[in-house]
Amino acid sequence: MNGKGTRVTSTRTKLERGRGALGPALELVHTGRAPTRAVLTAELGVTRATAGAVAAELEALGLIRVDSRPVAVGSQGRPSHRLTVDDAGPVVLAAQVHSDGFRAALVGLGGRIVATAPGCEVVDPDPAQVIGAVVDTGAALLRQSGRRCAGAGLAVPSAVAEPEGTALNPLHVAWPAGSRVREIFAERVAAAGIEGPAFTGNDVNLAALAEHRHGAGRGALHLLCVATGHRGVGGALVLDGRLHSGSSGLALEVGHLTVNPEGRPCFCGSRGCLDVETDPLAFLAEAGRTPGPETSLLHQAKELLREEYGDPAVRGAARALVDRLGLGLAGLVNILNPDRIILGGLHQALLAAEPDRLRAVVADRSLWGRSGGVPILPCTLEYNSLVGAAEVAWQPVLDDPLRGLAAGA
Repeated sequence: MNGKGTRVTSTRTKLERGRGALGPALELVHTGRAPTRAVLTAELGVTRATAGAVAAELEALGLIRVDSRPVAVGSQGRPSHRLTVDDAGPVVLAAQVHSDGFRAALVGLGGRIVATAPGCEVVDPDPAQVIGAVVDTGAALLRQSGRRCAGAGLAVPSAVAEPEGTALNPLHVAWPAGSRVREIFAERVAAAGIEGPAFTGNDVNLAALAEHRHGAGRGALHLLCVATGHRGVGGALVLDGRLHSGSSGLALEVGHLTVNPEGRPCFCGSRGCLDVETDPLAFLAEAGRTPGPETSLLHQAKELLREEYGDPAVRGAARALVDRLGLGLAGLVNILNPDRIILGGLHQALLAAEPDRLRAVVADRSLWGRSGGVPILPCTLEYNSLVGAAEVAWQPVLDDPLRGLAAGA
């Protein structure tokens, strides 16, 4: 056999040995944990040759790019090739429904939003209508982009029961309890000619997953996320890189923790829950403001905090919500012992307005807070629920790139 034939055989052998590493390698590049081939080699625990073959295969699949211009790694050692996701590679369709409408997007590897489009301002009480509109909007984005689609993911403002994929408590979108959101989404995706599997999940769960992989939660082992949507409050826990969803997908319904026993009636039938005591509508009411129809409640609440914090009524309302939020977070810290808390939506804005007060309330009310403090940080991704919806759509490809891409072909 000539020298060229020997090299081809050798490369095939290395790739066959490393084929089981394709998924782990792709996830490392996808999450930014393997910026160079040298780091990939170390993280996978394989030889440089095998890592090179794995990277070359992922590049051939159109998933990553290997920059042939080596970059130095530290002050010593050999230069290494830079690894990045392929900006021209496949995308997934990601969508989010909330109380004020919906948004569809195309999202590439690395959490990159390629294109996005907002939808209606009034959500139809029939989930099939709004989910159909979401998919139609996403399908139009796909046609305009000309990109290959590997799957689809949908974030909804409700706990999603497993394994049925039903919306258990869509309190803020007037859908019937038990709506078959996953089945409806999958049917509409298939009817639109969009290839690949379709997934559905709770919006805050998906936001937490996105932040853990690409945002403020990177590196946390036990990440607690609490966030307001356009209405209500949700929570999520990521343990060792995986969402903790409980026995049937309903874990971390933190919106129904009581933080003000004499407070507002809640949709769940209780009173004084986080859901109605620390969401945008609660803040506007506490500040004595009547919301208008021109923009979402979340937008109005954030604007009020940003532009009129000098008003004593606004400052007093913010501090009241911070105290209630801190009480709820302290209880969660005592139960869950997270190593990081991230806040989204209005809670992120409240943290920015009163960081010392919120952290002091949590520390004073929690055992683990007093013993060293739990970092409380703002979420950093603009559309984290959309990115999270994309993450679950990408997961089959991350698990097995060859099989995952074939499923979307």
